[in-house]
Formats: sequence, C-alpha cells, structure tokens
Amino acid sequence: MATQKLLLLPGDGIGVEVMAEVKRLIAFLNKTGLTAFETEEDLVGGAAYDAHGKAISDGAMGLAQAADAVMFGAVGGPKWADVPYAARPEAGLLRLRKELGLFANLRPAVCYPALADASSLKRELVEGLDIMIVRELTGGVYFGEPKEIVTLENGEKRAVDTQLYTTHEIERIVRVAFDLARVRGNLVHSSEKHNVMKSGVLWKQVVTAVHKAEYPDVKLEHILADNCGMQLVRSPKQFDVIVCDNLFGDMLSDVAAMLTGSLGMLPSASLGATDAATGKRKAMYEPVHGSAPDIAGKGLANPIATIASFGMALRYSFGLAEAADRLDAAIAAALDEGLRTKDIAAAGQNAVSTAEMGSAVLKALEKAA
Repeated sequence: MATQKLLLLPGDGIGVEVMAEVKRLIAFLNKTGLTAFETEEDLVGGAAYDAHGKAISDGAMGLAQAADAVMFGAVGGPKWADVPYAARPEAGLLRLRKELGLFANLRPAVCYPALADASSLKRELVEGLDIMIVRELTGGVYFGEPKEIVTLENGEKRAVDTQLYTTHEIERIVRVAFDLARVRGNLVHSSEKHNVMKSGVLWKQVVTAVHKAEYPDVKLEHILADNCGMQLVRSPKQFDVIVCDNLFGDMLSDVAAMLTGSLGMLPSASLGATDAATGKRKAMYEPVHGSAPDIAGKGLANPIATIASFGMALRYSFGLAEAADRLDAAIAAALDEGLRTKDIAAAGQNAVSTAEMGSAVLKALEKAA
C-alpha cells in the first residue's frame, strides 16, 4: 500500500484538542492496515505568530505543498487581537487556501437523527436534513483588489473592498456543484444578488450557460442570497446542493450549521483543481467552528466536526469511500448511544469531554472493523 502524506495543522485554542482525536483515528486505521498515513505537524495561526512572527511559516507552506492532504484545526483568539493585520492568525488560513489553489469549499450540513431536537428548528423541519453548500473560496470580496482604508482630503476615512469574479472562476466552482448534485439529489440552487450586484449578474449568466451546455440533466434553480438565508430556516429540506460565492457561502454555511444543532458538528473540505498528470488535487479539511478560546484547554470541545472532516479526507483525497462511510456510521452510533458534548447536550443532560466523545467514535469504528 502506498504511503499517503498528511500534514496536521492544529492551530490555536480547541484546534489542538480536536486534532488529538483525529490522531487517534489515524493510528487505528494505520494499525488495521487499511491506510498507511505518514503524518507531519506544524504551526499555524497565533501559535505560528508567536514562534515565527507570521501566521504560517514558509517551511509549513512547503510541507502543505508536498502533502497529499492537510488537516486544519482552528486559529485565532484575543491574545492576537492587536498583531499587525498581515500577520493576524486568519492570514495563515487565507495563505493556505490561496497558494494551494483551494477554490472549492464543500460544507455538508447533515442532521443526525439523534440530534434533531438539538436544532433551533422543529424536528420535522430538520430530521433527515442533508445539504451540501459549495462555496467559491479564492475569489470575491475577500481577495479582490483594491482592499484598503484611505484618508480623504477632508479628513474622513474611506474603506474599500472589491468584489471581483471572472468567468473561469465561476465556471469551475459551478461544475463542482453540478457534479456533486449528479450523485446526490440532482438539484442545484445557485445563490447570488444579481438584483443589486454586477458580480451577481455575471454569476447568474455563467451558471445558466454551464448548465445548458454541460448539465441539462440536473435541475437548476436561481435564488437570491437573502432569500436563500430565509428559506434555510423556513424549509431547509427543499435544498440539495447550494453553490455561491465566497462571501455568501461564508454566511449561508454558518446558517446551515445551526440547523444541525451546533457549529461543532459541521465539517468542510477545500479542494483544488485536479492535476492532469497525476489525477490528484490539493486539499485541506477543517471544521467550520473557530478556536473557541473561552473553552480551550477545558476538554469541552466537540470533536465531531474535525473527525467528520477527516472522513471527508478519506473520501475525497484518498479514495477510501468505504472507510469514510464507516466513520460516518461510527459518529452516528456514538450519538445514538446518547453521548453529547456540552454544545449539543440538552438541559440537565450530563456532557462528555472531548476525549470521551472521541473514544466513543473510535470504539464504534473498532466494532465495525
């Protein structure tokens, strides 16, 4: 079996704790002979700033470029609130996305039956929910230039962010969405604001053209981003795949996360283009939640989003769909047994620790092996 290189970047806060549970899973899978992961670990975010004065070192970027996939924890915290803007913890994440060419962010929102009552919506609205949000990740307002704050002649300040998209950037992300829909529910909602934004006009035009030329078998619906947010909390099961730009994808995926009960439940995959020569693609996997400095070091963090992100790595980077299915089933089994971390525990219910939840998933995985 060929050795697969996996770079671990735990980051800050609870990122370290949840990544520890992934390490246990990797050790188990290697022991069974199902995988042959070779792991390396480095710093990112505030931890990297403390060590190197920047959010990610050139050495760590080199390891990321050489890896078959990257597992990312979380970055940030009040300790680094006043560091230079270019060195802020989040800059490490943005550099990884940009230099690895990770343009497609997949954010599944799945409501496990055992957690339907943990959602802020009624059980009948979320039970059986399975949405995939496909977010464009390397363009749009987060990366567009100019991006600046300038002082005007009258002394006022003016801030500028630029929403910028090209035909190619839109084409490649919508193809990812249509391809996913073909193996799911065969429905894509394309979300933008063509009524007030020129970038939205181009987005709708390009999506329509790609659909007509390449994916006429997939049902396509256009929906304004604000209406999409409303519909996600009104009737979320009407959606299958939602594709959107960087900004709207950021917001809508967080809305979708709370439908599942907690940000601690939502994994994500960030994928690059497939290399024509090798058939491989750069990829990074991370939980949607942040570093949660208020609970860091207390063993309270929910590791499921990070564990499920590792499951996405098994599926999309390593071609181990069966192992990914087993891991998903192990997560469901742990939840079915009634285990809950604090973020998803009902009032008066005893919450388990990060390590206890990780152990429950590992135990269920071992049982299924």
